[in-house]
Amino acid sequence: MYRRIAIRLFKYLPQLTEKNFSLESYSPLEIYGVNDRNINLLRTQFPKLKIIARDDQLKVQGEDQDIETFAQVFSSLLMYFDNYGRLNEADILKLSGNGTAIEVVSTFREANADVLVHGRNGMMIRARTPNQQRMVESIATNDMILAIGPAGTGKTYTAVALAVRALKNKEVRRIILTRPAVEAGENLGFLPGDLKDKLDPYLQPLYDALRDMIPTQKLVGYLEDGTIEIAPLAFMRGRTLEGAFAILDEAQNATEGQLKMFLTRMGNSSKFVITGDITQIDLPRHQASGLVQASRLLKGIAGIDLIMLDHRDVVRHKLVTSIINAYEREKK
Repeated sequence: MYRRIAIRLFKYLPQLTEKNFSLESYSPLEIYGVNDRNINLLRTQFPKLKIIARDDQLKVQGEDQDIETFAQVFSSLLMYFDNYGRLNEADILKLSGNGTAIEVVSTFREANADVLVHGRNGMMIRARTPNQQRMVESIATNDMILAIGPAGTGKTYTAVALAVRALKNKEVRRIILTRPAVEAGENLGFLPGDLKDKLDPYLQPLYDALRDMIPTQKLVGYLEDGTIEIAPLAFMRGRTLEGAFAILDEAQNATEGQLKMFLTRMGNSSKFVITGDITQIDLPRHQASGLVQASRLLKGIAGIDLIMLDHRDVVRHKLVTSIINAYEREKK
């Protein structure tokens, strides 16, 4: 008799289910918060759910309707983090109190229309000089930009920010970053390790820019699946780069043949940015810089813009401007 009553009561009890959320492409610390502060806040907002956070897996147990609501909120939080590179208790309260992440992101974008991309920890990356802003405006109407200027003018950094923005906005499918493997006036001799180990020192400035703009875990995922590819210029031969945002950095150290080869890799739905400093050419004396030739030959072609940055665009230490001016006076 008691068993029959228990069975009848069980039919009317709410059925608990379980759902897992994978955070493989995120750093758990960035999502969970220091000492699980973000997760603890979610637990107070969803008291009927049992929320278990272990490594890159988040397990939620409870009734179907509560889990469905949680899934919508958690999806919004991840979307917000993808856009702004941060997630804290204030962000969680803002999202839960003011609507979905789509609405919050839309409002936030309108208020920060000049922000190219939100980097790690919510860092806002903007064009900081008139010529950097010209790069931003030019890429909207041109498929290829040549940005030439002295050290410290933000050519590479702005180009990488434009590429990351295009990837986040799904305007391109992948990012290709390349530069010639030319030593800056030194003979480093034999470098240990495999091919990647030998090439990474030349490509380090590109890695540095990417680390500022993309969370570490997501960047690792992009590099592993080929969404972001960093390779020396020699590896570009024979390829067609479609649906890509390609950046050739330190192009002053590409020979005339190498630069022609890279420019002709351009495929459909692609954007190309070529950056370099023609005052710092490290090629052997008998080899001419392809960037010098390209800036002359391509000037005036529709769809290609040539942007010359100068000492007024320097965003490094204030002494860098003085150093550049001193060398220019000596040259004249």
